[in-house]
Amino acid sequence: MHLKVGELARRTGLTVRTLHHYDEIGLLKPSGRSESGYRMYDAQDVARLHAIQALRYMRMPLAEIGPLLDGRHARPEAIIDEQMRALQRQIREATELHDRLALLREGILAGKALDIADWVESLQRMATFGKYFSAGELKSIFTRYAEVQREWLALQPEVRAHMEAGGAIDSPAGQALTRRWMQLMMRWMRGDFALMERWGAMYREEPSAHGMHGAPPADMIAYMEGAIAWRYRLLCTHFDEAEIKAVGYVPDAEFAAIEAAGQKLLAAGASPRSRPARALFARWAELTERTSGGNAAIRRKLQTMHLADPLLLAGHPLGPEVRRFLQAAGESA
Repeated sequence: MHLKVGELARRTGLTVRTLHHYDEIGLLKPSGRSESGYRMYDAQDVARLHAIQALRYMRMPLAEIGPLLDGRHARPEAIIDEQMRALQRQIREATELHDRLALLREGILAGKALDIADWVESLQRMATFGKYFSAGELKSIFTRYAEVQREWLALQPEVRAHMEAGGAIDSPAGQALTRRWMQLMMRWMRGDFALMERWGAMYREEPSAHGMHGAPPADMIAYMEGAIAWRYRLLCTHFDEAEIKAVGYVPDAEFAAIEAAGQKLLAAGASPRSRPARALFARWAELTERTSGGNAAIRRKLQTMHLADPLLLAGHPLGPEVRRFLQAAGESA
């Protein structure tokens, strides 16, 4: 597979003028020409371009890059020494590059043999992710994705089915899916709202990110953003923006454990005044305290908001029957 100069420029974010300049100074000469005389680049050319861009990222002058890559004036160990000196000159930027290359090797490309499409895609992804995240953030994001991948991939067909059935975003089913979506994002990003906002901005503004790493397609993202916006407006009738961002993240699995224990007590005919019921209420109160971040006003709102807006609890693992049982246990404590 070969790429014309315009296609290579478009897919790597460079300009045709830059590639022409690299050709003119002998830094990156295309491997061939088309019958019409167009420059044609193969996989080795793009691999060399990858190396050029990596060294340029470390602020190395173009005049020094060619000899280093060609090995005319330096042994391999001298090339490494020069790269290390460049790292020392720009330690923060170089560390970022080092970590991004590690991600590229270990995570994105997974050690497979590379063809021209792989090199182009790697350049594109590095450029896209680098606009929004540091290498350290990307490492954490990709590592934690393994924790939610199975649930994430299982949720998407359910959302698709709801969309194709004409399901409304403000229906119980729509908001249950919305809550699951948000919980997965919270779990993935460890409740970091700023990180989630940047991730969302990347998918809104960068078409190349759509469908990457199992990401939802653009129409599903648009649908869920509408559903989340509707939910956010509903939350704003109970909380101000600062309170919403102060709400702590507690995994649904912990509420699900309370639900399971409550169902067992109900099945056994336990009284809300019994010791096990009061102990379970204490566990629930502790989760509510963590969710509220210790803020009494937020805690009260969390305990009562569903009375005015039941949809806010759509999809919550703690069902109404156990919730009423625990409230009765709390009143008897």
